[in-house]
Formats: sequence, C-alpha cells, structure tokens
Amino acid sequence: MSFSLRPWTINDLESLVKFANNKKIANFMTNKFPHPYTKENGLQFIEFALKQTPNSIFAIDVNGQAVGGIGIHPQDDIHCKNAELGYWLAEPFWGQGITTKAIIKMVDYGFITFNINRIFARPFGTNSASQRVLEKTGFKLEARFEKTLFKNGEYIDELVYAVRRDMTAVK
Repeated sequence: MSFSLRPWTINDLESLVKFANNKKIANFMTNKFPHPYTKENGLQFIEFALKQTPNSIFAIDVNGQAVGGIGIHPQDDIHCKNAELGYWLAEPFWGQGITTKAIIKMVDYGFITFNINRIFARPFGTNSASQRVLEKTGFKLEARFEKTLFKNGEYIDELVYAVRRDMTAVK
C-alpha cells in the first residue's frame, strides 16, 4: 500500500481522533496516549507536533488521510547522541508493510537530520508485532527489563531495540 510521511496539520484532527481512539493501539502506548482519545487530545498533540524544529513528528498519510504517526525524539544531556523512535498505525492498515517502510524512512531521516549515532525504540514485551517490525528494519534487541512497566493494572516487560549509524564514520 502506498503512503507518505508528512507534517501534521490542523486539518488532520478528525482522522487523528477517529483512528487514535482505539483501545488496541492505546494498550501498546504510554499513558500519554489516552483512551478514549478526544478532540482535545488531538489538538494538544497537533500543536505539540507543529512546534518541533526541525520537524521530528510526522503523520503517516494514506490517500490524503492521517492514519498514524511516527516520530524521532532526540535526547539531551549525556544521551545527546541518541534519539527515541515512536510510532502507531490505525488498525485497518495493520499487516500491510506500512510501519516497516515508515520506520526505514524515519531512520534515514533521523541520521541525516540530527547529530545522533543511535536510534532506539522501547516496545512493550507484550507487543510482538512491534518487535518483529523493528527486527525487520535492522534494529537489534539490546535489553529486556522484566516487569518494569505498569500498564492497565499489570506489570509488563520493557524491551530496548536500537540501530546505530556506521560507527566507523563517526569522528
């Protein structure tokens, strides 16, 4: 399926709320991604995304409609050579290869745009689909923290996957 990554706009509010308001998505996100997902949540998110310079949070667009999001979040202080990758995709589009291709595009964008050497993602231990897509895109499992996260009344594992820029080119 054809898709593009593009900046969020206020015109995406309706589709954002429509697709983000899904318990199956919220179950694999931090609690900052609420359920139910309201118009107010969507407005706050779009305003936040629009403030990023350079742009680091993109809509996943299929046929002119925002059906998910992907972002790369540079870290600071002693973690300044790292960025965290986060993403979600609307349920009707699962299993079509969109997330895999979007991650590849974001990794390339991240290494070109930011002065970083490592991009990491932290899927829940219960999110096997996200683990598979990260492995398909070259991410390696670096750590498993057992029962570290508390979500929906239960403790779950936190995994850390990462991909690194070719370190031989780093000065």
